[in-house]
Formats: sequence, structure tokens, C-alpha cells
Amino acid sequence: MGKPLFYEILEKPATSCAIGICSAIWFYIQKSNIGYSHVGLSYETALEGHYWRIITSAFSHISVLHLVFNMSALWSLGVVEQLGHLGLGMQYYLHYTLVLVVLSGMLVIGMYHILIQKFKLEYFRRVTAVGYSCVVFGWMTILSVKQPSSKLNLFGFLSLPISFAPFESLIFTSIIVPQASFIGHLSGIIVGYAVGWGLIHGMNNYWAVTMLGWTVLVFVFSLKKSGTFDLNFLEIEPVTDPSLPSVRFFAAGSGRSLQMSTLPDAGADLV
Repeated sequence: MGKPLFYEILEKPATSCAIGICSAIWFYIQKSNIGYSHVGLSYETALEGHYWRIITSAFSHISVLHLVFNMSALWSLGVVEQLGHLGLGMQYYLHYTLVLVVLSGMLVIGMYHILIQKFKLEYFRRVTAVGYSCVVFGWMTILSVKQPSSKLNLFGFLSLPISFAPFESLIFTSIIVPQASFIGHLSGIIVGYAVGWGLIHGMNNYWAVTMLGWTVLVFVFSLKKSGTFDLNFLEIEPVTDPSLPSVRFFAAGSGRSLQMSTLPDAGADLV
């Protein structure tokens, strides 16, 4: 008999939180009748400066089957949190989950760019990617490098050797979910190998917090610039002061405004 679910959740806190967040967002999307075009990542929206979609697309699922597949695989991959003795563990899991979310999203756009500009495949200009698959496939790949003897359990009954799991799952997902993003999954695999082989390494608390901080800043300001949501509390003033950057909060009616100023030589909006 396996461990009670409660104890498994305690052993995989970061994985459990990620599953909870993705499930809650899926429920909200279904309840609010939000379409994938509102939260997904595409080449055209990236050109328009909607960089915030790199984050929203990763945590959003439209199909319940896609959600179940990703969360089932993610739960199995949560074993990474229990492998601290192998140099992995929860801290490693959190650090490189952030790397997988950001870099795989950027790689998706880069691959779309090559397919559109180099091979003239205009179809990819309007393809919209959603789902946590890039992170799931990334962790499959990292685990296949770090712990090749492991097994990946899907849906509680399907067991795959982790060393072949990334590409087996790539084929399996393409069959059961035809509209799944092959490019998104492949991007997760590429970033996963880069992490697993040590091409991307050195993440610690300092770099993780720094990367998270920049991610939040880009998310907020690109969201403000896109005008998709009303962020009246965030005010970006034209720049007139050539001195060093300054940031200050001040009361403005019932809310708060953030005023920033910096520029070497001419006035412009900071974005």
C-alpha cells in the first residue's frame, strides 16, 4: 500500500502548489469562458509586446484532458523534490522550474520566428500555445539525464522508462491531444537537456530572486503597455530628468501610482 496522499503532498510541496495553481486557473478559465487567445502565447502577440503571455500561457489549460495529462506527469516528476542527496531537491526544483517557464517560452517564439522568416511558414504566425507542457517535458528530460533508472507514471497505470519518456510522451501527446503544441513540447525538451547536461547551471537563491524580479517587472509593464487589463494604479510618466533612475510611490486618489524617471538624453516612456 502506498503512502497516504497527505504525506505525499508534504513530500512534494512545490509540485503540489504548481498543480493547485494550474487547476485553479483552469477552473477560473472555464467558469469565466476565457479562450486560449486571451492567455496563450503566439508570434503575433509577442511582436505586439505581450511578453506577459509567456507566464500566463504556461499556467493555463483549456482542455481538461491536457490538464490531466500534464498534472499527472508533473505529480510523478515531483520525485525531484525528494532527491536532495543527488544534488536536486525542492530548491533545485523551484530554481529550474522558473528557468524552464521563461526560457522555453522564449525558445517557442524564437522557433516560430525561424519557421516564419526562414521557411516562410506563415501558419505559425497565428499558432497559440498554452499549457504547462514545456515545464513537464523539461523536467522529464532533466530527470532522464540525472536519474535515468527512474520511471514516469501517467494516469496511475501507465509507466514509462524516464530515459525515453520525453520523446515517448511527445508522440503519445500528439496522438491523444492532436492540437497539442509540438514546438512547445520540443522547446521544453531542449531547455531540459541544456539544464541536465550543465549548459545552463549555477542557479542559486540570488540568481533565482533576480530572475524572478525581472520576470515580474517585464510581466507587469508589458501587461500595462498591452492595455489588455486596466491597470490604472500603475502610472508611467514621461522622462525629463537625465539623472540616475528613481522610483517612488505616492498617493493618488484611492489608489497608488508608481512614478519612474530616467534617461541619458531625451524624454521617453519607460516600458
